[in-house]
Order: sequence, then structure tokens, then C-alpha cells
Amino acid sequence: MFNKSIIILAAGAGTRMKSETPKVLHKISGKPMLYYSIKEALEISDDITVVLYHQADLVKQTMREYFFDKINFVIQDHINFPGTGGAVMGIKPKYEKTLVLNGDMPLIQASELEKFDLDATIVMSVLELKNADGYGRVVIQNGEVKKIVEQKDASPEELKITSANAGIYQFCTEFLLNSLPLLSNDNAQEEYYITDLIEIAINNQKTLKPLVVNEENFKGVNSKYELALAEVIHQNRIKEAFMKAGVIMRLPDTIYIESDVEIIGESIIENGVTILGNSKIENSHIKTNTVIEDAILTNSDAGPMARIRPGSIIKDTHIGNFVETKKAILTGVKAGHLSYLGDCEIDVGTNIGCGTITCNYDGIKKYQTKIGKNVFIGSDTQLVAPVTIEDDVLIAAGTTVTKNVKKGDLVLTRAATKVVKGYFYKFFGRKNA
Repeated sequence: MFNKSIIILAAGAGTRMKSETPKVLHKISGKPMLYYSIKEALEISDDITVVLYHQADLVKQTMREYFFDKINFVIQDHINFPGTGGAVMGIKPKYEKTLVLNGDMPLIQASELEKFDLDATIVMSVLELKNADGYGRVVIQNGEVKKIVEQKDASPEELKITSANAGIYQFCTEFLLNSLPLLSNDNAQEEYYITDLIEIAINNQKTLKPLVVNEENFKGVNSKYELALAEVIHQNRIKEAFMKAGVIMRLPDTIYIESDVEIIGESIIENGVTILGNSKIENSHIKTNTVIEDAILTNSDAGPMARIRPGSIIKDTHIGNFVETKKAILTGVKAGHLSYLGDCEIDVGTNIGCGTITCNYDGIKKYQTKIGKNVFIGSDTQLVAPVTIEDDVLIAAGTTVTKNVKKGDLVLTRAATKVVKGYFYKFFGRKNA
């Protein structure tokens, strides 16, 4: 049973990202950062509000593609009420407790957020660091927060404190709604700060409890360098989970796997492999430097250096080096090397020779090639779609197929071989020794 509302702050421009893309839409493992905050929040609440301002329409549209109507959006009145405190004004949480998250913390996990369920007016996330330089300090006495102080305002004694503010808060909703009107923007930035609620609570003898959290999970992203660091952590989580489930990975630090990928059974993923989108790999061997995107491979192998593009469904098939597929349905096929198989269906027992191409595009439309069972296609064959090749067909090397082929036939298109004796010496003006 849910017992708290969640507000996710995602209004900022993220100027340190040096990008026209809103900060929260920069991707980690194939998904925008904000996606992960919302996904984890949905594990513990059904009342989630995302606060937007900068490029609000774009952020809203992007998130609705993932979550439809599961979350609420509000636009911050940034002109009149800028700052983190202004961001939460006007929101009416559903539950007695309200958790405030940041949309630029893509490593957050629901299991950590559940730990905020403490009996206090405010539960404040705290990092215990070896060196808290650059962080606001949290003064804790007898298990309660007594003060927070920015580094520039800290005394020499306070600078020795290693407890730092991690930036996530859970409020008693009644206290939050009653205290927000008391916030002031009388500061250098002329903004309303959510951290000022801490001082209001302390002055009113409210209970404030610190919650020591894992620094990795609460890591914020403010630059593309920090984005890269966070993605490394996220990738390690993805790959660790797969390896614990029985997947073999060779040099996992060189492998990239997006968050929606499924890998099932005793699959092997070699070094340099990239697996994207909604790909599903089952009991298959993906060899070095192969790229797979939105494709399904079952009891198959691919690579090294193969490219399996969206829409490919590959079963009981061997895909060799430098083979590319796109919208290819292959069952029991051998395609050893240097071929392009696009917009095609190929059935059991068929062999695709080196250099075979399905010519699926005429410059305007894409067309399909259908190949039956036990077809042997020689090297350097061009199959000009739309074309159907029935079962038990032999296609000679160097053939261009432009018409449908019936079962049992041989197809051969070659010019007659012509030999001109001694022409080398005539052409180059040399005599035959």
C-alpha cells in the first residue's frame, strides 16, 4: 500500500551540460535520466508530480511516451517563484508524506527511497564522506539534524564535519504546505530555496532525522563528464545482473547494453559488443564487435563484426563476420560472411554465399525477398526484390535474380567467357619471353 507522494524536480536548464537538450533528457543506457527517477518512484508511489519549466513541452512529451498518464506534470512559475522552493509551491500531494527528488539522479533506486520512512517532520538524506569539501554540511546531534550550513558560511569547526547534504528530502505534507508560504527570496540569487524549510523546522522544534544514503545512488549529473561517469555505474549494474543470471561476458567493461535488453539462458557476449533497444538474446553467442539493435536472436550466433538491425528475428542461424541484416526473418540459415540481408524471409537449410545482397530498395520503396528451404546461393549473388525463390533451388555464383524461381531449378546468369590469347603483351607493348 502506498503511503507517500513524490515530487520530482526537473525544471532546470542544466547550463553546465552545454547542450540545447534539456538536462534531464540526456540519456544513460538508452533512456533519459528523468526516466529512471520516475521509474523508481513508481515502485513506491502512485502520486507522482514532475515539475517542469525549461523546454517543458519537450520533456512532457518524451516522458509520456514511456509513462502515458501515470504521472502528473506542473509548470513552475519561474518568473515569480524561482528556485527549488518555488518549484514545489502550488502542488497538492495526496498522502501524508511527500518525498522530493531530483530528476538528474539517474542512479536512484526504489530500495533506497523506501528507507525514508522514518518518524520525523523532515527526513534528510546525508552522505558520510571522507572529505565533504564543496558540500553543504549537516550538523547532527543525538541522531537529529540541528543545522545545515553552506561551505562558504561554515566556521572552521563546521568545516571539519564530513556529513553532507545529499539533496533528497521527505516532508510531513502538512508541514510542507504550511511552511512554503514562509519562504523568502531575500538572498543573492533572489530564489526560493527548499533547504530553508530545514531552518523553519528547527526554529519550530520539529523533528529532523538524517538518513545516511549510498553516495553512488544519489549521484547528481550536472555535466557531460558526470553523465559519462553515471553511465559507467549504470552499465555495470546491468551487466552484473545478467552475469549473475548465467550470461557469460568476455571483458564486460568493453560491452554496452541498453536498459530494455533481455538476455536469457547461457548466452555468451564477447568483448566490444553493443546491444540496443528492445533486443532479446536467448541461448546465443554474440561475437566480438557485433552490433544488435531491436532484434531477436534465439539459439544462434552472430559475428564477429556483424550488424543485426531493427526488425530482425533470427533463430537457429549462423551469422558470420561482416553480415548485415534488417527486417530479416531467418530460421535455420547459414550466412557466413560479407552479405546484406534486408526485408527478407529465409527458411531452414538455406546457405547464403559470400557477397550476397537482397536489393530491397529502388530509390522510392522497399521490397521483400522470400527464400524457401534448402536453397544454395552462390557467392556474389544479387536478389532484386520483390522476388520469391522456392525450396531446393541452386543459384550459381555471380547471378542476378530478377524473377521468381520455381522449386528444384538452377538459376545462372553469366556472360560467355571470352579468351584473347596474348592480349597482355599487345596491350602493354611487351614481348612474350
